[in-house]
Amino acid sequence: MASVRILVVDDHGIVREGLAALLERDESMKIVGFAATGEEAVVAARRLRPDVVIMDLVLPDLNGIEATKCIVSESPEIRVLALSACHSTDHVYRALHAGALGYVLKSEVGAELLRAVKVVSGGHQYISSSVAGCFVDGALQMPIPDSPFERLSIREREVLRCIVGGSTSADIAQRLSLSRKTIDTYRSRIMVKLGVANRAALIHFAMKYELPVV
Repeated sequence: MASVRILVVDDHGIVREGLAALLERDESMKIVGFAATGEEAVVAARRLRPDVVIMDLVLPDLNGIEATKCIVSESPEIRVLALSACHSTDHVYRALHAGALGYVLKSEVGAELLRAVKVVSGGHQYISSSVAGCFVDGALQMPIPDSPFERLSIREREVLRCIVGGSTSADIAQRLSLSRKTIDTYRSRIMVKLGVANRAALIHFAMKYELPVV
């Protein structure tokens, strides 16, 4: 099985080294690069094409939220795992809405980080158990657009329509000239943004809220 290729982003060298030492204890993980700023992270992701970017949110020149947006926009197949000392609802939502598939607290780095990297690398969402409660409670306080589908990008809506129409990831990939891995990533992000847990719930949601045809 191929190793999960990881880019570690943090402005503190000792933290980068510690994360690398922890992650590489697992033979299925490989550190391919480091970045100390948001701008460096974007450039490194573009050059190295890692499977997962572990992203600190507080960075010089370009914060982790904006860096995540840039990376995901350019390369949607790259999965971003936010690593932060902040556990407020606002930080969790901003990271997920920027395109991160996971959120782990620095205070819980250890076995949970290894687990989170494996889950996120597979295209699935992972949120630290200690902030999951804030995530759910915060959902009740988030302003909801006139249509929930306004939360999605144009491409995400296109993928969602294909899913609702019964297409498989392979079918959608061929139709949109993208890789299956990229389609799976889009599907995971759509589910995060709409707050559903699986494909069946996603289709039910789309039907319930009458996903626009165009």
